[in-house]
Amino acid sequence: MDETGSSTISLARRWQWLLIAVITGWLLWLLAPVLTPFVFAAMLGWLGDPTVDRLERRGWSRHVAVTFVFSTMAVVVVAVLLLLVPLIERQLVTLVESLPRYRDWLIGSLLPWLEERTGIDLTVWLDPERLIQLVREHWERAGGVAATLLGYLSRSGFALIGWLANIVLLPVLTFYFLRDWDLLVERIAALVPRDHIGTVRRLAHESDLVLGAFLRGQFSVMLALGALYAIGLWAVGLDLGLLIGVIAGLVSFVPYLGPATGVVLGVVAGTVQFGDWPHVAMILAVFGIGQAVESYWLTPKLVGDRIGLHPVAVIFAIMAGGQLFGFLGVLLALPVAAVANVLLGYAHERYTHSRLYAGDRAPILLDTEGAALRDIDAASPDDDHA
Repeated sequence: MDETGSSTISLARRWQWLLIAVITGWLLWLLAPVLTPFVFAAMLGWLGDPTVDRLERRGWSRHVAVTFVFSTMAVVVVAVLLLLVPLIERQLVTLVESLPRYRDWLIGSLLPWLEERTGIDLTVWLDPERLIQLVREHWERAGGVAATLLGYLSRSGFALIGWLANIVLLPVLTFYFLRDWDLLVERIAALVPRDHIGTVRRLAHESDLVLGAFLRGQFSVMLALGALYAIGLWAVGLDLGLLIGVIAGLVSFVPYLGPATGVVLGVVAGTVQFGDWPHVAMILAVFGIGQAVESYWLTPKLVGDRIGLHPVAVIFAIMAGGQLFGFLGVLLALPVAAVANVLLGYAHERYTHSRLYAGDRAPILLDTEGAALRDIDAASPDDDHA
């Protein structure tokens, strides 16, 4: 076959892969609400499969190993829920009871401080009479919004049923993913074209390392930071310390956003509750210590540098995933971005070894060493004139 026919076949294959990718993305977009429990269960199955494999190598049967790992995961999840849910509930009650104090601080302290420095009259926008007047002027629009809200609430019953069904399905799906994970991997590998199996195995191995660093390492970092922030703020005496610490820990998977969120919420809560700088300084010290522990111990120890995603790429991946696929997109955003980072590294490697990068002409080699020796000989005195 000539070169033209070979390039035509290669181009046709690329269009086929592009069409498959487009159809796959379209199906994900259509089935996003249904796929959420399956994706979450698949992640849990992937996380537990290495432990199941290790138990199998020790002589355990697959069924017994899966039952043991699944039971351990279930016990851990139930214990965390039993521990955290009552604490979070009490924190929310404290927050609701503290809302009048936050309102008084907003109107009596923050807004006058901002008005003094900006020259903008902000208090008038929070005047109750002005708000009532705005509602009267836009009553028809408010009625439309209310009708839309009532329609959403009428449909929320079905959404609640869907969430309950997903919660019931999640442990069942997780058990089956754990039991049949190796079989699923073998069947997917059998579908890979044989002339690409080596490359696919290499990329799959690298992606597994990256995903392991994220899902196992970053989740551990989130838990550790949440506990560290919550305990530190509780030690300072902040009433909402547990709630703020948990929020900062959960958001810490986005670089810099977790501590920034915690600092803002902690400083506001500390200012309203204590009203002095020493407590605010202690709150800032808690987050400073947390960042030092994360940067110098948690992240290097638990995550490493195998993800290699820039913070801007992380934020973009989460926003793009949520915009395109909703909650499923947020769930898949960072794993997909990590795998895409592996694929981009492979594409860069192929590009630097391609004719497009090197060009058709032979490279011009500069004899810098010989030129340097000739310069030395020219600068040294001739032996005949000595």
